[in-house]
Amino acid sequence: MSAATDHEPGRQAMKTQRAATAGGGALSRYRELIVGSRSLWRLVYFEWCMLWADTPGALGLLLRTLFWPRLFGSCGRKVFFGRGVVIRHPGRIHLGHRVVVGEGCVLDARCAGRDRVLVIGDDVNLSNDVMLSCKEGTIELGPRTGINAKTIIHSAAGNPVKVGADVVIGPMCYLVGGGNYHTERTDIPIAAQGIQADGGVVLEDGVWLGARVTVLGGVRMGGGSVAAAGAMVTRDVEPLAVVKGMPARPGATRAAPAAGAAAD
Repeated sequence: MSAATDHEPGRQAMKTQRAATAGGGALSRYRELIVGSRSLWRLVYFEWCMLWADTPGALGLLLRTLFWPRLFGSCGRKVFFGRGVVIRHPGRIHLGHRVVVGEGCVLDARCAGRDRVLVIGDDVNLSNDVMLSCKEGTIELGPRTGINAKTIIHSAAGNPVKVGADVVIGPMCYLVGGGNYHTERTDIPIAAQGIQADGGVVLEDGVWLGARVTVLGGVRMGGGSVAAAGAMVTRDVEPLAVVKGMPARPGATRAAPAAGAAAD
């Protein structure tokens, strides 16, 4: 492997820093880093919409409801945007119907060359200060998923995070696809060695994460499984299993309904 190829992942990891500080005009850098489009119309409309990002009360809610849906790649009906929401590359964000984006949330869809980077299904609820961060990765949230306050979901370097339907994620959780750097070489800094490919994170339908749960890249949590508060999930979890601890270990199994049992 050539030296140039060896260092390419590190250069990609520092793309944001370069975009903010490299040569060229400030407006050009702003378009690349924040707006994600070279269109003058997109830039002007983005700036118009951001005027209302911090407007309080009913007036702010009304203005965001009227103008913000046109920012995105697509946006369903009856979407609620709280105060202080931060948006990056809105054209790569797709929102379903009746999505709630709480105050202080971050929707960051920076992934060059893709149109569907951050995809949020119908009836998803993002509580205050949730961060969805794509750095050359993708995030998909299934319908009716609820994410509680101060949770961070991060996808980097082509390691996707996919959350199924009816998932409950407690406050201050951390899900990361692509969370580890290569460390094999000692002749260059770790930051220049690039992000490891880990396959990302998958939470299947009906998963429940308690407060402060960490789910690392390469993990699939099976349908209906549970991670107890404070758990660090480092390996796959079977459907209906309950795991706890650091690292998380199976502690119990939820009872599956008897075959043919009638619903109450």
